[in-house]
Amino acid sequence: MKLKFFIIIGRNVWSMLFFLGGMANLSLQTFLQIFTLPFRKDRVIEQIKKAGYDSLPIVSLVALFIGFIFALQTAYFMQRIGSEMYIASMVALSLVRELGPVITALVVAGRVGASITAELGSMQVTEQIDALEAFATNPIKYLVVPRFLALMIVLPLLTLYADFVGILGSYLICVYKLGITSSMYLQVTFDALLYKDLFTGVFKTIFFGMIIALVSCFEGFNVEGGAEGVGQATTRSVVITFIMIIIADCFFTALFYFIFP
Repeated sequence: MKLKFFIIIGRNVWSMLFFLGGMANLSLQTFLQIFTLPFRKDRVIEQIKKAGYDSLPIVSLVALFIGFIFALQTAYFMQRIGSEMYIASMVALSLVRELGPVITALVVAGRVGASITAELGSMQVTEQIDALEAFATNPIKYLVVPRFLALMIVLPLLTLYADFVGILGSYLICVYKLGITSSMYLQVTFDALLYKDLFTGVFKTIFFGMIIALVSCFEGFNVEGGAEGVGQATTRSVVITFIMIIIADCFFTALFYFIFP
């Protein structure tokens, strides 16, 4: 039993070291290939459409209901102390600084990240990536860089959109359900929000986009075992991405807390 325990620990440590080393190598190669000509902007635009425009419906739905839910949950407490007018400020700050960026990143990771891993994993299994190398085409340049740049661009824009939709959902609840006037809601919202709130929320989504792209591509490139391996890699990609996004969010929240007290 003791030997089996140490074998399991060793395998887990080896898997972690392999993942960290592979991610570091992929990150370095990706950054280098970004500045290597030729620059295929058509592929970047194609990935922006897939990752951004095609994600608008699910981001809209999730953000709207987050606004509904958070406004109602906040109202439950604020009504007890007679401070309904401050629901708008609490919802706006929570959405812009935390909920909007994190929820949007998780939605995109589940939808786009899984798609990237499955697509690249299928290419790996059918040896299409080897074929690219045979034709002197760098797989990192052709497959990873467009997705990396697209997610870096798209995620901040989707986050701003999600913030707007979430605040709109809260507005509908507060104005038509809780009896707060429209002018009062808008005034409290704009008074509460500062440029640094918007900046801190949007800035970290750039890194969330990097995480989604790199983890998804890394898992796709390392698929083994046919269709079953593609499924396992896709699941692993989504789980690891979720964990890394939460860890990164914790880091940036603590960092901005001390930089922008």
